[in-house]
Amino acid sequence: MADKKGVILLSGGLDSATTLAIAIDEGFECYALSFRYGQRHEREIETAKKIAGSTATAEHRIIDIDLAQFGDSALTDSEIEVPKDRADLGKHDQIPLTYVPARNTIFLSYALAWAEVLGAFDIFIGVNVTDYSGYPDCRGEFIAAFEKTANLATAAAVENRGRYHIHTPIINMTKAEIIRTGTKLGVDFAMTHSCYDPDQQGRSCGRCDSCRLRLKGFAEAGLNDPIEYQIPIDDIGT
Repeated sequence: MADKKGVILLSGGLDSATTLAIAIDEGFECYALSFRYGQRHEREIETAKKIAGSTATAEHRIIDIDLAQFGDSALTDSEIEVPKDRADLGKHDQIPLTYVPARNTIFLSYALAWAEVLGAFDIFIGVNVTDYSGYPDCRGEFIAAFEKTANLATAAAVENRGRYHIHTPIINMTKAEIIRTGTKLGVDFAMTHSCYDPDQQGRSCGRCDSCRLRLKGFAEAGLNDPIEYQIPIDDIGT
């Protein structure tokens, strides 16, 4: 058994699945944490369960919180349509409507609380700044600030039992590099889900930012995306 524990934020997407695989490969005993936070669909929770269950994960917990109470995001407010076919994909002049206010701050706070209880000082999150949708809480500056907060706000750090480290192993990778890394580590990308607006059968739309970035990554990696889309992949513009 690994002699170091890590808490891994697991959304069910290819980024977090790859991050989990990296943590396992680095010898961590992994405790996966997912959130049912009022998002539009349950698909990502289902995939997170499958990913955790198929790997050497010590424990997987799903936490219920309700960010839909606040709304103001296309992912938590049914009255806001998920943007699709954006011409400015990859440009970050404006934060997109799929940004969920303070989501990573909240998720990391829960991960920190569980880590302190477990006696773990390592937290992994699959944020990325190279091929991403422009979210402010995916940037390295935010991660560094949260890590500093973690070491000021916890009894374990104040009592010098350890120092918290927020790992962001894919933060500077392109989507293609993430996919190649995950493939090398044996990630089954058929289990993963990235779409912001799947249909009732769980098929990805192929038109939201997340789907298009995913498909672009697979194309650049020279690999086929194994998940099912609502429309033929050849008809999807990335």
